[in-house]
Amino acid sequence: MQNGLAGHRARKRFGQNFLHDEHWIERIARTIDAKPGETVVEIGPGQAALTRKMIADAGHATAIEIDRDLAAWLKETFPETLTLIEADALKLDWNKVYPGKALRIVGNLPYNISSPLLFHLMTVADRVIDQHFMLQKEVVDRMVATPGSKVYGRLSVMLQYRYRMQKMFDVPPGAFTPAPKVTSSIVRMAPKKVDELLPVDLERFAVIVAAAFNQRRKTLRNALAKLLTEEDIKKAGVDPALRAEALDVEAFVRLARINA
Repeated sequence: MQNGLAGHRARKRFGQNFLHDEHWIERIARTIDAKPGETVVEIGPGQAALTRKMIADAGHATAIEIDRDLAAWLKETFPETLTLIEADALKLDWNKVYPGKALRIVGNLPYNISSPLLFHLMTVADRVIDQHFMLQKEVVDRMVATPGSKVYGRLSVMLQYRYRMQKMFDVPPGAFTPAPKVTSSIVRMAPKKVDELLPVDLERFAVIVAAAFNQRRKTLRNALAKLLTEEDIKKAGVDPALRAEALDVEAFVRLARINA
C-alpha cells in the first residue's frame, strides 16, 4: 500500500479509511501549514500519509494511534521524528499531552467517535492554536451551520461558542482506501481567546442547549419547560414561541444565565 504498512487491512471497529491520493494529501498539508518548532499532534495517523507531510513541514510530529499493528509500524518507520502515544484519543487525558505547550491538532476522525471527541478536546481549547479535522461532510456541515438552517443544532451551538469554525473543502471518497460511502470535508477550528468568551456556566449552558434541541419541533416554551418558565425565557430576551434552531449562540448564553 502506498505510504503505508504492506498487508494491513483497514479495521471497521476503528473506523479506518486511509488517505492515499497525493493531490488531496498535499492540499490538506498546505491548508494546515505546519511550521518548524510547532507542537503538531495527529489523531489516528493510520498509514502516515499526512504524518509524513507534518514531519517534513514541522521537523517533528506527535501521533495518537489505537491500532497496535500500525503503532508498531510507525515506531519503526519514524524512530526519531515521531513521538507516538498509543492510546484511545477519546479516553486520553489531553491535559497531560505536552502540558503548558500550545498545540496544533489534526486528524481524520472516525464518524463513530467524532462528536464526543470534539467535545472532549474542548478541555484543552485554551492552549490550542487550531484544529484541522477531516470528518464526514454532513458532520462538518452541522458544525458550521448558522441559525435557521435545518442542520443547525446542539453540535453547532456548543462548538461555535468555543471556536471560530470554517469549512475548508470537500474530499471525495476515491481519495481513500477503502473508499467510504460518503464525502468527507476539512474543517478548521480556531479557539476563541478566553477573554472573548461570553461568561456562562458551561454545564448549565450544555443542559439548556441539549434540552432545546432534544425535540427540535417543539417551541422553547415546551422544550425548556422543566428548566425555565415562559417568563424566564422572555427575561432572557427570547421569544418562547420560537424553536431552538432560530437562536444564535448568544441567545442560548442568555437563557443559560437565567436562574443560574
